[in-house]
Amino acid sequence: MTFRPYPGLTIACAIAFALLCGLGVWQLERLQWKLALIARVNGHMTAQPVALDRVMAMTPDEAQYRRVTLQGRFDNAHEAYVFATGKDGDPVYHVLTPFRTDDGRWLMVDRGIVPKDRLDPATRAAGQIAGETSVTGVWRQPDGPGLFTPAPDLKNRIWYARDLKSIAAADHLTLAAPELVEAGPAPNPGGLPLGGQTVVTFRNQHLSYAVTWFGLAAGLLGVWLAYHLSRGRISLKQGGGPRPPAAL
Repeated sequence: MTFRPYPGLTIACAIAFALLCGLGVWQLERLQWKLALIARVNGHMTAQPVALDRVMAMTPDEAQYRRVTLQGRFDNAHEAYVFATGKDGDPVYHVLTPFRTDDGRWLMVDRGIVPKDRLDPATRAAGQIAGETSVTGVWRQPDGPGLFTPAPDLKNRIWYARDLKSIAAADHLTLAAPELVEAGPAPNPGGLPLGGQTVVTFRNQHLSYAVTWFGLAAGLLGVWLAYHLSRGRISLKQGGGPRPPAAL
């Protein structure tokens, strides 16, 4: 039996092997975190709606994706529109409307989407709810503008991200929270805006990434073993065969 691996090569491969296995373990930890996140969000989405005071008392992680019910009035005169694309790729606009609660707090409600040809509120007057109303929706922290997000078209009140700070500033409003409420699927009069646009999708490729890292580690081990077998540095045979070349 022979076991005389090249020291330098073995040390380098051992370090790489440990790094690859570490990355695989890290991806398994990320998998457990992602599964817990998905379970928490699904639990929030299926739970009974909570009151505004309760959701605002929660931590951001606890409040995210909670259903909340508001009582108050829409300020339809100050709608803002956020450009997006629909399922068929056509342009649509999210209608963000300030909402004043009965106790005087301002929040922003994403009422849903409208097609480009119905952007003008006059074309969907039935959906401009006036007076006291109740809104049930999902509490969300919106994504802000990125480095390449176009500047808003303030004249036409069109934004390219749900930038609540900028939208509120345009109307000199002070919002009670940096989150918005995404209105649920209950139909609006006239059918527009079309609510229920909350998207709950989480990319979860951690298991495949873990398999990849562990597979690379196994492959590296196989190459190391095959190389030493081919050089006679490792052998299960008695006698060990001819003398191998000098160590690397």
